[in-house]
Amino acid sequence: MDQVTEKNRSIAFAAVPKVDIEIGPRGSLELLSQREIDALTVGARHDEIQDLFRRCALAVLNTGNETDDAAAIFDAFADFSIEVVKRTRGLQLRIRNAPASALVEHRMVEGIRQHLFAVLRDVIYIGTEISDALRYDLNTSSGITDAVFQILKHARVMEPGMKPNLVVCWGGHSIGREEYDYTKDVGYQLGLRRLDICTGCGPGAMKGPMKGAFVGHAKQRVSGGRFVGLSEPGIIAAEPPNPIVNHLVILPDIEKRLEAFVRLGHGIVVFPGGAGTAEEILYLMGILLDPANSDLELPVVFTGPADSADYFAELDRFLKLLFGDAVRDKYRVIIDDAAEVGRYMSGAMKDVRRVRRRSGDAYYFNWLLQVPQEHQVPFDVTHASVAALRLDRDMSAAQLAVQARRVFSAIVTGNVKDNGIRQIQKHGPFTLHADREMTDALDRLLQSFIAQGRMRLLGEYTPCYEVVAAN
Repeated sequence: MDQVTEKNRSIAFAAVPKVDIEIGPRGSLELLSQREIDALTVGARHDEIQDLFRRCALAVLNTGNETDDAAAIFDAFADFSIEVVKRTRGLQLRIRNAPASALVEHRMVEGIRQHLFAVLRDVIYIGTEISDALRYDLNTSSGITDAVFQILKHARVMEPGMKPNLVVCWGGHSIGREEYDYTKDVGYQLGLRRLDICTGCGPGAMKGPMKGAFVGHAKQRVSGGRFVGLSEPGIIAAEPPNPIVNHLVILPDIEKRLEAFVRLGHGIVVFPGGAGTAEEILYLMGILLDPANSDLELPVVFTGPADSADYFAELDRFLKLLFGDAVRDKYRVIIDDAAEVGRYMSGAMKDVRRVRRRSGDAYYFNWLLQVPQEHQVPFDVTHASVAALRLDRDMSAAQLAVQARRVFSAIVTGNVKDNGIRQIQKHGPFTLHADREMTDALDRLLQSFIAQGRMRLLGEYTPCYEVVAAN
């Protein structure tokens, strides 16, 4: 990394004051088993689980300090520590050198407190239960799906008696004011129709729909609305939970996070975004194009303000190149009409309910959705693994979906994840290989993201990749 960029990273947090505090939970997690306490204090996996909890906790406490450079956050708060302390009056967290912005008048902001204990809940559960090979076979598709279900069940985000009403909203954390305001307008229209919202929990297009829906719910006097945020350890530092989220869930990796979205959600709205949004779209299209899912109902809308029309035209062009014209049947594009998005999704919920009733599938978890195992297996992003990826027109649609999703997953890792940023600093950009037609299309799409400022929240963007035409 050049000296100017390094200096800017250091300056970004130079003025952030730090505090020490002890806090306890309210209404949950007062009691932990000895096994759960051991996971954070002693034992063979203690260091791994404790480090995971520390990094996710720091991300939550850093909510409101705008940056998507995870490495900069961890460097600036290298002296941050958090430990579980067992008191006679119950569980306490002893925190040292945390961002002072998490406190107001010497008390932690209640939303941040709740998110912090949600992180503790999920990290302990993943570290003690989901990692148990005797209980969950994470080498099989059904075992992975069961693990996703159990994490969501443990977090109590599923509502068995509720009719389909959860809309997943995807989109970039780095978007302009016009696009952000439009996401709020769409959220408002969804909220007026009593629909709940699920996003990746961060800022930008993840926050706007929740903020709008919150107002819509208030007008309709809806109480107990769900604002579900799904994150994972690698991305949470760059996309800390926004304050509207009232159900935060940490999944072990991006693949399980993506599966949680499509299993929980009853419809999906996609706003403009960058590499992460493209990864989500490719994952979704790979699933919806699978013949095994042809009878399922999962409405998808691509939408944005008038100035976003070119963004969706470019994305539409790329998807048709990968998958052919059939992909166009899997989503509807609605430009600059938030009310129409609301009407469409509200009507589609009735279709989802009808199909689920006919098939016998649960309203709260889409068990019958078939997710290919290639989409479920975690992709370890390294220079070698990325160089081994190929995009070739001779591949099947299923193969292209997996390979293309991993390409964008690598770019997200290099852009905002701590381990990816450090890999790029040490070894230079990732190398992406594709045939000539795919190379031109991929490079064109990525260049449009860069030109529109969608790759990074702050500062000038230096690509973490290079696209090379395969021989």
